[in-house]
Amino acid sequence: MDLDIDAESAAFRDEVREWLAAHVPTLPSMDTAEGFAAHREWEAQLADARLSVVSWPREYGGRDASLLQWVLFEEEYYAARAPGRVSQNGIFMLGPTLFAHGTAEQRDRILPAMARGEQVWAQAWSEPEAGSDIAALRSS
Repeated sequence: MDLDIDAESAAFRDEVREWLAAHVPTLPSMDTAEGFAAHREWEAQLADARLSVVSWPREYGGRDASLLQWVLFEEEYYAARAPGRVSQNGIFMLGPTLFAHGTAEQRDRILPAMARGEQVWAQAWSEPEAGSDIAALRSS
């Protein structure tokens, strides 16, 4: 197994590290209206730098980053203590689903806005016969 980082990936890592060092803000809690809005603005800044969805195709705001480059991005993001991502559910769950099973129209309509934090997606769960009544949940 070769654990050396190729020159292209090392250059990508260095670019990400430098950009984050120059841009990572300290934001209020995402649990407030002000904080949520600030985090959405951060998503837009990431998107402007094509760092919001690095592993996605360029046509949807990504960089076509390799798996290694994506991991390097995530390591640098964490090391920089960058803010939590308001779009992470959509980016990491809905996005890949649309790439695998969505239509071109769905990808064109949903993915760019998601990458910029303009649309925020979430995943909700429902249990049979429970609806939104958490007290009615049961396991079998």
